[in-house]
Amino acid sequence: MKTNEINIRDPYILNHEEKYYLYGTRSATTWGPADGFDCYVSEDLENWEGPIEIFHNHGDFWADRCYWAPECYYYKGSFYLVASFRSAIQNLGTQILISDSPTGPFQPHSDGPVTPKDWNCLDGTLYFSADGTPYMIFGHSFEDNPNGEMHAIELSQDLRMAVGEPKLLFEASTAPWSVPIPFAKKEFGMDGDVYFVDGPCMYRTESGKLLMLWSSWGAKGYAVGVAISDNGEIDGKWHHLETPLYSENGGHGMLFQTKAKDWMYALHYPNDLYKERPQFKRIKEVNDGLLLV
Repeated sequence: MKTNEINIRDPYILNHEEKYYLYGTRSATTWGPADGFDCYVSEDLENWEGPIEIFHNHGDFWADRCYWAPECYYYKGSFYLVASFRSAIQNLGTQILISDSPTGPFQPHSDGPVTPKDWNCLDGTLYFSADGTPYMIFGHSFEDNPNGEMHAIELSQDLRMAVGEPKLLFEASTAPWSVPIPFAKKEFGMDGDVYFVDGPCMYRTESGKLLMLWSSWGAKGYAVGVAISDNGEIDGKWHHLETPLYSENGGHGMLFQTKAKDWMYALHYPNDLYKERPQFKRIKEVNDGLLLV
């Protein structure tokens, strides 16, 4: 299977032992009932084996919809899948699953979502501070706050639970390139300006600056912007670059290194249901920022 034949949103690449593992949201079940996640395996980022189902709800898992944005991490000898879920009676939340293989099968690791139970949260990504403390960076949905919030919460070392309270990093409405979503009234029944945050990805520059790539709605549709912490850590004050990194109806991506140690950005394009395809774009540092090549 070629890359342009894979129909997923929110692509995530794990480079492990000379193979690339591609994860994502099944386009076909993005907005309806859902029951699993898949993985694709490649040696060259172009030819893929799969799909390999890595998680399936056989009726004993709490969520039956909104299976979104799986990210896979190799941590302390195990593989951890961080993904968002929802049910008719439980809020949207990000949960952690575990396996001894990048192709699963994955089983629940945390006891339900590690994001606040009374919030609607999505698109968790893991971040480890300089001393090794794990955090989850996640979006707090516009369903709860129309300004769209990005938060961080500390996790236990075994990634089973949250420690302490979430900390607000920034609101989508404060980014100069982010605009209210034009379909808030039609799709969600919400009046007024509504902003959203999703797809956070952390990156540290060679000089030590901490950057976050994240997605929202821009002047040309779905887009990716960059925020920078003023103290090199997540508890700093975040400011936004004026223009988006990517603005052409695509986004929700992540950074990864190839076997050759080149940095690439994976995102889905276009942001049109059933048409999304993963794309891999070369990226480089320029003046403590990032530039798509």
